[in-house]
Amino acid sequence: MPQNILFFGDSLTAGYQLPASASFPSRIQEKIDALGLPYKAHNYGVSGETSAGGRQRLPTVLPRFPQLDVFVLELGANDGLRGIPVRETTQNLQFILDAVQHAHPQARRVLVGLEFPFDLGPLATLAGGRLGHYAQEFNALFRQLADKNEVDFVPFLLQGVIGQRHLNLPDGVHPNAEGQKLLADNVWQVLGKVLGA
Repeated sequence: MPQNILFFGDSLTAGYQLPASASFPSRIQEKIDALGLPYKAHNYGVSGETSAGGRQRLPTVLPRFPQLDVFVLELGANDGLRGIPVRETTQNLQFILDAVQHAHPQARRVLVGLEFPFDLGPLATLAGGRLGHYAQEFNALFRQLADKNEVDFVPFLLQGVIGQRHLNLPDGVHPNAEGQKLLADNVWQVLGKVLGA
């Protein structure tokens, strides 16, 4: 029986406006299959979801997995876009990590890091530096959570994709199919080791 990997996230995981086969969890499944590893990737990404939304949704998702081997958590981008206090985002992500550990103590947990998505140059000055401070706090929260919980950590999901027009949809925010391939590579650098690839 294949072992289950649950990808729990927002539009970046869901593959916003793309066929399911183009999402990064599907691309990771291709890597798994090519290596003959016994894992099945399940994409539970929901576009627009915040960390609070994920916290509410989790209890409806976990019971679908009597056996869960790897849990990949990618949430927080929409919190950043809305300027939700970093403390709240941190508490919600901690709640999700705790709930997964409680339900599936054997499961390996992987936290996916994000960075505040804006070029803060002119904005930071306008906001009297508050935005710059928020960005620093936001960017730091993922590594702090990963260290505290001793979970595997992908430093920056959008590495090499953010700000690259040819790798994003016209909205400039969501990766296109080529961008999703790079997301898969970024996650695989960590997840591959978790799976013993």
